[in-house]
Amino acid sequence: MTSAASVRSEPIPTRLEARLSRGLRALGFDPWLLVLVVVMISFGLVMVYSASWDVSWRLQQDPNALFRRQLANLGIGLMAMFVAARMPLRWLRRLALPIMLFSMFALLAVLLLNGGDGPRRSFLGGSVQPSEMAKLAVILYLAVWMESKGQRLSEWGYGFLPLMTLIGIAGGLILLQPDLSAVLTVAVVALTMFYLAGARLSQSVLITSGSAVVGYLLVRLTNTGRERWADYLAGLVDIERASYHVQHSLQAFYTGGLLGRGLGASREKFGLLPAPHTDSIFSVIGEELGLVGALLVVALFVLLLWRGLKIAAQADDRLAMLLASGITFWICLEAMINMSVLLGLLPFAGNALPLFSYGGSSLVTTLAGVGFLLNVSRRPPLDFGSESHVSTIGIGWGHRRRRVSRLGRRARPRRES
Repeated sequence: MTSAASVRSEPIPTRLEARLSRGLRALGFDPWLLVLVVVMISFGLVMVYSASWDVSWRLQQDPNALFRRQLANLGIGLMAMFVAARMPLRWLRRLALPIMLFSMFALLAVLLLNGGDGPRRSFLGGSVQPSEMAKLAVILYLAVWMESKGQRLSEWGYGFLPLMTLIGIAGGLILLQPDLSAVLTVAVVALTMFYLAGARLSQSVLITSGSAVVGYLLVRLTNTGRERWADYLAGLVDIERASYHVQHSLQAFYTGGLLGRGLGASREKFGLLPAPHTDSIFSVIGEELGLVGALLVVALFVLLLWRGLKIAAQADDRLAMLLASGITFWICLEAMINMSVLLGLLPFAGNALPLFSYGGSSLVTTLAGVGFLLNVSRRPPLDFGSESHVSTIGIGWGHRRRRVSRLGRRARPRRES
């Protein structure tokens, strides 16, 4: 009788939690990251429709045209996420170089095929932006490249100088479009990965100082950089002297107040706020959902940063750690830059708000990156330690010529004790 009573008195929440935990583990991925991304995608779709129907009507006489296109982009992105989440990570050791070369070819092609003096950043009327693909390609390649170098990565001629060469080639092609924000994003993410991979303190200091100098030169020597920097400094002194874009962005946040005007009730999106459905969607959220809605978006990215870094910290393989940390930092850096620019805290940049802004290239590459994050979070790791070759380009003082290296004939997992 006592045993029966004890069984009946067992807390029901405990049994439910145990069943829920077993069910979530059966998915094979980090369940909270998956739930978080689903919430962000759903939230983003609602806001894309709210912010885009007026633009869609003016451009195509159909208020739903852009939203339907975003749904198609989402379908492609979900397929990319599924493939990235299920493929064995050891395949990246062979695929990293072809992916990197393809992205460099796309960056070169967009310069050659688009004539004129204006920006040359996309194919197919803006639907495909090679610079977005290049961001993810650089992360994938550097994760494999840094993992293959092992302890020699900290050597100046074997790690530091080749890294600067890789960043210079990718960044130079993007700069020619021109796209300053994409160049700085690629550089910052790459240098962060280099630090996490084991760079020396002297190398980190030199990289930081050199990056600051290069960034300053880019701002001072390009017309776009000088104009944006001047608008930024003027806006810090007097908000009425800030750029047109920032002024209307701040006006949207101001009129939104604490709780907002209501979903779909934004006024700034009707021809006043530039790009309300793409770069400025965070401002539309602030106007329609108020400070509460804006803080909710910030909280979602903070949670994404937490889950991504936790997945990276728990990775059993150096390649997985570098991949997860690079992708997490890239997505959250893009979000931070976008939100800071619209609040006048940073000079203007064209970074989209990941998972929220309208756009095929941004959404597809971000979801592919999320897929790799889910892949790293799989328990247990099924593919580490399998035989494979590493395909990278060897560039360094130790190489007499450039070649495709076959470093590590076995993919040696570096498990932390």
